Amino acid sequence: MLELTMAAVSAAEAGATAGMLMADAPSEPGTVLRVGRDTSLCRLATPDDWLFVSRVHLEFQCAQDGSWQLTWLRGSLPEPSSEVRLTVGEYAQPVAYGGTVPLPRGGSGEVVIQDRTAPRSVNVGFYHEV
Repeated sequence: MLELTMAAVSAAEAGATAGMLMADAPSEPGTVLRVGRDTSLCRLATPDDWLFVSRVHLEFQCAQDGSWQLTWLRGSLPEPSSEVRLTVGEYAQPVAYGGTVPLPRGGSGEVVIQDRTAPRSVNVGFYHEV
C-alpha cells in the first residue's frame, strides 16, 4: 500500500497543516496515483490558480514487483515553472523534468513541488507499507 498526504503551502501559511489531503492505493501492478490541478485525473488536486503545477504533474505508479516509482510528467511548456525534489531521510535529490525515480520499499519521505517565482510549494508525503 502507498499512502500519500498533500499540503499546499504559501509563505503566509508556512507551518500550517490544515487542509491536508490524503490518498492511498494498494501495491498492485499498474496502480497509479496522480497529483496535479485536474480533479478529474488526479486523486490529490492542488489549487486551480497554482499554475506552477501542471494539470497532471506527478504520477506514482506501482511496478510488477510491487515497488513504486515517481514520475514528474512533462507539461505543455518546454521549461517547467517549478522544481521537484525527493527527500528520503537525510538524502534529497532533484527529480528531472520528465524523469522517473524509484521510491524506497517500506520507506517514507516527501516530494516537494516548489514554485520558481513565488514562496509556495506543494508538499506530498509518502509512506510505502509492505
